[in-house]
Amino acid sequence: MAGGVIKYRHLSRSSAHRRALLRNLVTSLIEHESISTTWHKAKEAQKLAEKMITLGKKNTEASRRAANKFFFRPEEMLPKLFGPLRDRYLARPGGYTRVLRLEPLKEDQAASAILELVDGPKDMRFALTAKTIAAVRSKGQQINDMTAANIAKVTRFRARADEELEEMVGRFEKLAAEGDEGVTEVKKGRVYHEQTRSR
Repeated sequence: MAGGVIKYRHLSRSSAHRRALLRNLVTSLIEHESISTTWHKAKEAQKLAEKMITLGKKNTEASRRAANKFFFRPEEMLPKLFGPLRDRYLARPGGYTRVLRLEPLKEDQAASAILELVDGPKDMRFALTAKTIAAVRSKGQQINDMTAANIAKVTRFRARADEELEEMVGRFEKLAAEGDEGVTEVKKGRVYHEQTRSR
């Protein structure tokens, strides 16, 4: 139908450039397990990342060929996708990635976000839940319903979840005892270079 609405973000790029950008983002996500980008790019890359992890869970010859075609560096990414990531998400029915909004990181004020794999070593919600538990314990209060719900979410499909959570809570309690509150100043990246005067 002519003039129909296309249901994806074009990201101000041609089709080939957009696909290359998203392949690069998903490759970086599989490699590092957490990336910072703009919110719109993160939401588009999230769809492809979920499909790639589903291919990893299928673990058939066809899924290996499809993943081999997708990644820019398949010799590095395929062993991770069909190895540790497959084992991590085998029991999880979906929702392998999470997009968290951030304050704009660049001076052009583009909406920024973190795209991360859940239940991994860089899981932001897991760390924030542990920090909240440490703060509640230091004040001698009871855990409220919201924190209890977050604990249930972050430990549901994670192997050794209770041990890892207690370990991270202990780290936050130790930091609080030392008086370390974490990063206080956010460094913003520059988009435009400094203009030098010509005269």
